[in-house]
Amino acid sequence: MQPTIIKTADGSHSLYLKELDEHYHSIHGAIQEGKHVFIEAGLKHIASQNISPVHILEIGLGTGLNVFLTFLECKKLNLAVNYTALEAFPLELNLISQLNYVECLNEETFGHSERVSESHPGKIFTSINTCRWETEISLSELFTLHKINNTLQEINFTDTYHLIYFDAFGPRVQPEMWTEELFSKLFSVLKPNGCLVTYCAKGEVKRTLKKIGFVVETLPGPPRKREMVRATKI
Repeated sequence: MQPTIIKTADGSHSLYLKELDEHYHSIHGAIQEGKHVFIEAGLKHIASQNISPVHILEIGLGTGLNVFLTFLECKKLNLAVNYTALEAFPLELNLISQLNYVECLNEETFGHSERVSESHPGKIFTSINTCRWETEISLSELFTLHKINNTLQEINFTDTYHLIYFDAFGPRVQPEMWTEELFSKLFSVLKPNGCLVTYCAKGEVKRTLKKIGFVVETLPGPPRKREMVRATKI
């Protein structure tokens, strides 16, 4: 299956899989969705607990957008992060290189500066997607990234995490990713008071999370989506 690039309502790109009739991000704004669900409801919530470094696990690396948004926010917050990203089906680099996230975020984050440095957003986004898999690399003094090419079903975790970004395709397309078994696996690798955030707020998903032992909050969703979920391990 070869994704095609589409432009979402906030001007940022996403990918569309025709065979599955599924988008990688919200068509109402890829960047807006990532910031709302994962940065505002996830990263900032955990950062308020004065944890350092914050250990993050992402389920579904995809285009690397959530890593990029997290890096930029952590730079603003001067927050140390160890980021692990799981992806079973990595995208082709020539496709990722056409995405406009750097263009969309550059002016907002760095103004009109033309400076080029190791922390320049273009270099960071390239590094996120071209760095080696199965190896922990440093994107900056405060930010490490470890990309793992594996499935959630098969991986055996050796670390625990403060925060999980659950960004798999939705239950309609990937019902096997939204099971009690897999959420139990994620619950087991969360640290106490750690949380999982996801764009999906379906009743069945919330009931499954509660059954496992999560304390589930239904929060306002990103643009044009009524709700999202933050689930905490108490």
